[in-house]
Amino acid sequence: MSPRGVATPDVNELLFAAAERVVVRDGPGALTSRAVTTEAGCSKGLLHTHFAGMDAFVAALCLDRFARSAARARALPPLAGTGTVAGHLATVTDALFGSGGPAVSGLALTRPGAAQRFRAAMEAGAPGFTAIQEAITAYLRAEQSLGRFPAATDPDTAALCLVGTAHHLLMTDWPGAPDPEPALARLIGLLLGDTAA
Repeated sequence: MSPRGVATPDVNELLFAAAERVVVRDGPGALTSRAVTTEAGCSKGLLHTHFAGMDAFVAALCLDRFARSAARARALPPLAGTGTVAGHLATVTDALFGSGGPAVSGLALTRPGAAQRFRAAMEAGAPGFTAIQEAITAYLRAEQSLGRFPAATDPDTAALCLVGTAHHLLMTDWPGAPDPEPALARLIGLLLGDTAA
């Protein structure tokens, strides 16, 4: 329950979404526990009740958003043979850039304590870009077996190109930076060649 007597069904998501809005609007330097809880409209102590400080909160936020993108990527292989390959790949890259993606992606780097927690979680198997790449590879292999992805193109390399480009665009985003979608669409078209389905 919040101090206002209203049930908070998912406190983490309430705080994560508020943090994304703060970072997108005001930049990573503005991210404080007070800014997050004010944005979320909840008690000032709520964040510290659920997280052991801002480093733990930032690491959890970044890990949650990577896990969401990885889940979206893992949903790809069963879609082989349906829709368009370009459309399915765009859905996954869109997930990386959705919400506060560019702003959140480098957030852990601004806080050494959060970066350590983030790395430890990744080393322990938390999903990140590697999980996304593996899911895209599996999807492209499935589409290749159906003749909807070029036989001469290595799915592992294509997935690495797509994820690496998305990572680069995420990490080099700044206010006023070009929209990443056209660059990703061109790369997807290049990977699909003339057999785009």
